[in-house]
Amino acid sequence: MSQRTLVLLKPDAVRRGLVGEIIGRIERKAGWAITALELRSLDRATLERHYAEHVGKAFYEPLVEFMSSGPSVALVVEGERVVEGMRALAGPTDPIAAAPGSIRGDFGTIVRENLVHASDSPESAEREIKLFFPGLI
Repeated sequence: MSQRTLVLLKPDAVRRGLVGEIIGRIERKAGWAITALELRSLDRATLERHYAEHVGKAFYEPLVEFMSSGPSVALVVEGERVVEGMRALAGPTDPIAAAPGSIRGDFGTIVRENLVHASDSPESAEREIKLFFPGLI
């Protein structure tokens, strides 16, 4: 079943010049297509809506600060089982636990700055795509 997911290449990925490498990995996945892509600086209001489920957690404020520290690349990826597949391609949040071949396993350095966000479910993907690309839904 074809799905859509939101992917964010976070400020550390942009700063470190990894945008092309990460997008290349996504493009090389058979059957996946990037259907929207935009470089943007994320404002606090957007980040608060995006990370609303984390309000009150110890990492929330540092995460919002980090995500607003520089431009990010927002993209929509479509394809078979893309939600699950993109999460696997990203790897676990902790780069030490992430397998070689995953984005975080190959390029991650610390947990907080973990290069990429990928929706964790089809429902989250739909909500997040509406937030970042309202004209697509």
